[in-house]
Amino acid sequence: MPPNLASSGPLSLRRLPLMLGLLLALAGCAGPQMATRDGEGLSMDRALILAEARQALGTPYRYGGSGEDGVDCSGLVQRVYARAGIPVPRTSRHQFERLPPTEEARPGDLLFFDTADRGKASHVGIYLGDGEMIHAPGRGRRVTITSLSLDYWQERFLGAAAPAP
Repeated sequence: MPPNLASSGPLSLRRLPLMLGLLLALAGCAGPQMATRDGEGLSMDRALILAEARQALGTPYRYGGSGEDGVDCSGLVQRVYARAGIPVPRTSRHQFERLPPTEEARPGDLLFFDTADRGKASHVGIYLGDGEMIHAPGRGRRVTITSLSLDYWQERFLGAAAPAP
C-alpha cells in the first residue's frame, strides 16, 4: 500500500525568465496547489516540475518518446525534470533503482508501479498532491491526470522517489 500519498542552487540566467513567469502565473492561485496537505510550501524546482507536467497534458503516448510529439511514462518524467534542470535516468526501472526514495510523497515526487506483474518498476507518474498523478498511461491514450485511489494503482504501487529539493 502506498505511503501517505499526501540540488537546489542559484538560478541560472537561462532559467530566470521562466521562473519569473512561473511565479507571476502562480501568484494569483497560491492556494492549495502551492502547498502540501501539511502546509509545507513547494520549492521553486517542484513548482516548475508541476507546471511543466501540466503543460504536457494531452500529449500523445509514444513508446520510447520524450518529445512534444509523444512521450512514454518515463520519457515524460525525464522531459519534465530536464526542463527543471534535474537529470534523471531514462527508464522507469532505472529511475526507481537510482533516485532517492522517500517514505511520504510530496507534489513533484515520482511514484512507481509494477504494471507488468514482474516485481520491477514498469510505470512512473508525477505526484500532483491531493491523491492525483500526471502520467502517460499507454498506447492510444494521452498524458492525463489520474486518481491514485483506484485499486489498480494501490495494488501495483512500489514506492516513491524525491529527486527534486
